[in-house]
Amino acid sequence: MDSVNWLSIAIFVLGIIVLVGFFITKAKGFGRFSTSVVLLFLVLILSTLLYANGKLDEKVIASILFAVFGFAGGLFTNKGSEN
Repeated sequence: MDSVNWLSIAIFVLGIIVLVGFFITKAKGFGRFSTSVVLLFLVLILSTLLYANGKLDEKVIASILFAVFGFAGGLFTNKGSEN
């Protein structure tokens, strides 16, 4: 096996560990926050696997990462002010 295969296996295993850890530590049910976080994890895992295998360009992965970080930042900000 070459280094690309080992890298793909490592990314996949790390992604599975992240998803299992998320489901173990989250509260019961799926709200807006839980669903969004699972989708972000899946997008990150899939895009890093594609990038590691040479299927995505550097500009595309950078755009995906900026979009994910921007969306995640929007999840954690308080949209409505409670007075």
